[in-house]
Amino acid sequence: MARVLVVEDEADLREVMDFNLTQAGHRVFLSSTAEAGLRAVREHKPDLVLLDLMLPDMPGTEVCRRLKKGQDSSDVKIIMVTAKGEEVDRVVGFELGADDYVTKPFSVRELLLRINAVLRRSGSEKVTSLSIGELRVDREAHRVIVSDAEVALTSLEFKLLVTLLERRERVQTRSVLLSDVWGLDAELETRTVDTHVKRLREKLGVAGRFIETVRGVGYRLSETPSEEL
Repeated sequence: MARVLVVEDEADLREVMDFNLTQAGHRVFLSSTAEAGLRAVREHKPDLVLLDLMLPDMPGTEVCRRLKKGQDSSDVKIIMVTAKGEEVDRVVGFELGADDYVTKPFSVRELLLRINAVLRRSGSEKVTSLSIGELRVDREAHRVIVSDAEVALTSLEFKLLVTLLERRERVQTRSVLLSDVWGLDAELETRTVDTHVKRLREKLGVAGRFIETVRGVGYRLSETPSEEL
């Protein structure tokens, strides 16, 4: 999970980005102006800033310049998000220190992939080890341990488990899991998610109790799940 600041003056787009970033497991902060964005960086110290170039009070390029020159903000990763798509705009953005550039309109999935790529390069993406109760996951070693015994998972089962762990205590709909874990169209009607969750629970044994079914919605990984699964 990363701390992501969205600096965007379009309320509808800001809301869409907030929802999807939160669903992806990030902690999101919102600002509608450049000045508010600069204050938010000082207060919340985000890992990454999604920065609109056309803000009402100051150009996004100036915000980028200030952040990259600031003693406490120079290491903040910046993805410029703008309707400007000309090559000269991208060049200026990169010269000022931006880490990536996304042109509106864009797909949410593309934006999330770009965010993940920038965070991976920066090393600020997600912690290597995840745990809950007797369950421990080592992401880099691709190992799952339950009560000191290693559990063998397929790559998809491992990705599903990590996704639920990263988003613990938050309900994940089947459509979100289909999109984020399998890369499938979220509109597809399929039992894929249910089947894999069932197998994952069985393999995890006593730790399978942490994966809770939220009827009619999807799944949630919780340290205190309800009794009915």
